[in-house]
Amino acid sequence: MVIAPKHVAEVTWTDEAAEWEHTKDLRISVVVGSQKKRLNALDADADLYVINRENVVWLVSHYGKAWPFDMVVIDESSSFKNPQAKRFRALRKVRPAIKRIVELTGTPSPNGLLDLWSQIYLLDGGKRLGKYITHFRSEFFTPDKRSGAIVYSWKLKKTKKPEDVYKRIRDVVVSMKSSDYLTLPPVTMNVIHVQLGEKVMKVYKQMEKDFLLEAGDEEITAMSAATLSNKLLQLANGAVYDDAHAVHEIHRAKLDALAEILESNEGKPVMVFYYFQHDLARLKKAFPNARELKTAQDIHDWNAGTVPLMLVHPMSAGHGLNLQHGGHIAIWFSLTWSLEQYMQANKRLHRPGQKEPVVIHHLVAKGTIDEDVMDALKRKRGGQDALLEAVKARMKEVRK
Repeated sequence: MVIAPKHVAEVTWTDEAAEWEHTKDLRISVVVGSQKKRLNALDADADLYVINRENVVWLVSHYGKAWPFDMVVIDESSSFKNPQAKRFRALRKVRPAIKRIVELTGTPSPNGLLDLWSQIYLLDGGKRLGKYITHFRSEFFTPDKRSGAIVYSWKLKKTKKPEDVYKRIRDVVVSMKSSDYLTLPPVTMNVIHVQLGEKVMKVYKQMEKDFLLEAGDEEITAMSAATLSNKLLQLANGAVYDDAHAVHEIHRAKLDALAEILESNEGKPVMVFYYFQHDLARLKKAFPNARELKTAQDIHDWNAGTVPLMLVHPMSAGHGLNLQHGGHIAIWFSLTWSLEQYMQANKRLHRPGQKEPVVIHHLVAKGTIDEDVMDALKRKRGGQDALLEAVKARMKEVRK
């Protein structure tokens, strides 16, 4: 049984198996869709069954103690990093019935070493990092950011080093970089600074001030920082939701910058990463020939070179999808704090099978929170800590 992100389960494993001489004859049954389709797929006579991770709880419930799969492969195991998640708890129940388990991921610990516990637990049942995450945490970590009794993040104890964790797990982990065993075309990271203009910048600064001062004097938590950050990122992109969830367009600077890039690359397929739903709506309106990546057919059409402009949300296509055959140019219209999403999304084009040098553009609105996000990603510090620091710094600046 292979557990993978939905699009990967639907397309990638079947397509990849057909590409290799030693796997092309494997009989693969894709266990996705309605319950009836899933049950029919499980009844099929196959060598390999592939299911999306959202259906793991259902799968475990369906078989109960009669779990039939002696080997399980978790494609993108970092999606099982949360020990409180239902999918982890479900797989944990049937772990004793699994003789061999293999985990694959390009980002094993996107938010820190604590992310490793549940993934390693599924490998060894708690032999290396402890049977409970509380044991692992108490041995290696100490509270970092907190509000009263609520701890938002943990940091490594001063008496510990990352190598102390690595030594515990090194006998069950193989780390490989693509540069060590593959020759890939070069990738160019390009930052395009978008000037908002004096009038627009004045509006942005006033709205930034209003949003930040709304928080008052209360302590900025991870949740409130994320809310504030989202509002500022929306502003930088050009539109913002009001309290009634209506969309107000503030500027079109990023849309204009994107249009220039597309014009200079006319005839070449381009992939655009967006984040907010109003980003998607505005992109579709500005570029009627764009298509949103939603289905397996969208993936096939992109790789066939028939989609000139593909709009992709990094959460839906950030893991495992093969999109390298359709183009070699990507543009980040919206930026993300998530280092995992960022790195995984970029690898959709820069992967084996890509024949052209890859160019990844980032649209960064000058003088906005975009610059903080880009700086965090460059320093490989995407995530909650960088978000908190950036919002607190901007709040301090506004209050001055």
